[in-house]
Amino acid sequence: MKKLINDVSAVVDDMIDGLIRSVGGLNRLDGERVIVRSDLDAFRSSGQVALISGGGSGHEPAHAGYVGAGMLTAAVCGDVFTSPSTDAVLAAIRAVGGPSGVLLIVKSYTGDRLNFGLAAEIARAEGIPVEMVVVADDVSLATGSDTAGRRGIAGTVLVHKVAGAAAAAGRSLEEVAAQARRVIDAVGSMGVGLSSCTVPAAGRPSFSLAEHEVEFGLGIHGEPGGRRDRLQPARALVSTVIDRIFDDRGLKAGDKVALLVNNLGATPSMEMAIVAGEAVRAAEARGVDVLRIWTGTFLTALDMAGFSLSALAVDDELLDLLDAPASASAWPSSVAPLAVAMPVVMPAARVESAVRSGEGDGALVAAIEAAARALIADEPRLTALDQAVGDGDLGLNLARGSEAVLTEIDDYRHLERPAALRRLAATVRRSVGGTSGALYAVGLMSAAAVAERWTAGRVVWPEALAAAASAVARLGDARVGDRTMLDALIPAVEALKTAEDDPRQALAAAIRAAASGTAATADTTSRRGRSSYLGDRALGHPDPGAEAVVVWLSAVAETVTARGA
Repeated sequence: MKKLINDVSAVVDDMIDGLIRSVGGLNRLDGERVIVRSDLDAFRSSGQVALISGGGSGHEPAHAGYVGAGMLTAAVCGDVFTSPSTDAVLAAIRAVGGPSGVLLIVKSYTGDRLNFGLAAEIARAEGIPVEMVVVADDVSLATGSDTAGRRGIAGTVLVHKVAGAAAAAGRSLEEVAAQARRVIDAVGSMGVGLSSCTVPAAGRPSFSLAEHEVEFGLGIHGEPGGRRDRLQPARALVSTVIDRIFDDRGLKAGDKVALLVNNLGATPSMEMAIVAGEAVRAAEARGVDVLRIWTGTFLTALDMAGFSLSALAVDDELLDLLDAPASASAWPSSVAPLAVAMPVVMPAARVESAVRSGEGDGALVAAIEAAARALIADEPRLTALDQAVGDGDLGLNLARGSEAVLTEIDDYRHLERPAALRRLAATVRRSVGGTSGALYAVGLMSAAAVAERWTAGRVVWPEALAAAASAVARLGDARVGDRTMLDALIPAVEALKTAEDDPRQALAAAIRAAASGTAATADTTSRRGRSSYLGDRALGHPDPGAEAVVVWLSAVAETVTARGA
């Protein structure tokens, strides 16, 4: 188990300490795992209804992240995935409760219902007005079953927001509770897990999933879900979840909803954005209008990878409450009405002029095509090499560019050599990301300039390759020995210069030189590229950029030799 903790037994207290030290507006009740607004005296004098929520820790930013004006007044933190005690909840009620009363917002778990419920009974006996609402928004569980009932998951955050806005507006305890119950009755949520989570005290994942498996309808305490299925594209996973929620909540064409797209803890922001886009599309496919959407980390299950979606049918009153300002650190500071995404139309880019000759250079096109197919075929190996010494994208980038080249290959057949090389540079520049795209593009542009002197009586491809290598070295500020593509390219150029009389022998010598230069990179450290950050850890691994040169150069040589060009 790898976790950034000090002591397993102190994770909750250390978390609370770090939170109140790093987030303004929060304080801790002395001797309790209860986080309250730091302006508690001013709040009590305002006459507003107080809101308290909480539960087991491990769901951060829930619930302490929602303490602040316009949302919660206090949050009670239990041990990881364990309900807080009755006494801790009672301490929170006594600290924030005034004549206007307290609303407890509780997720539907047995321990939470019992401990919050008993604390409410004691507080009422002490004369503090208390109402309690229970959130059970997990639609993956059937209602009326023999289980403990539906669980409360991320839809709870929307209850916080609506009830908090109603309380901030000065509404009575009964009115605030009514708004909370209205959201509870309407909201539906469901999660999909790509991994389990690891509770610090346990030190191991709570369940296991194969690489090809996902868990539908999981809980937020690491418990397994309703069913296990194969991993599918995000579009299919999201559509399944949206359909289940909408069917359960009776949402139909013409209805208006707000969506909460929630990160279960370890999902990259890139993937969350993809999920959000698919959620809007899935809703629109059913004729449902998405008026608001929030995407982020709202209620987690420690380090679980996956997402949950929550959908709430809204009208103007609920939208006003959702849009009302809130200062809680975990709630987005602002949200605008959802707009239909429209592409921005830009002026058409100027296309490089191409000289058409009716019939272009067949040998050159065949060589380009062979190089592209070779790079696509060798993508897994190049990717693995780059993962060992870089960021792992070289093989994928070159394969992506090669696919683009093959898509446009018929256009090359009618272009003269310089125009074909410029077209190739433009394709590479557009489709190959990162450093490689820029370096290959400048090399091809320089080769095209030399190819202007290519006549029937004089073959200048050795000069063209030399010009390309020089341009790459200049733009990349690199030289032989820096663990780059130049460690293969420049030795190949030198070999070509010494064997120009026999093209076949020249190419064979160039490939041997490129391969030798590439092998030598395994014994050197780099001063350029991602490998330079690894220092000696890159030793033993050849440079993937140089390996790529050997791949495409070998394909070109084989094609040229086969055609007798």
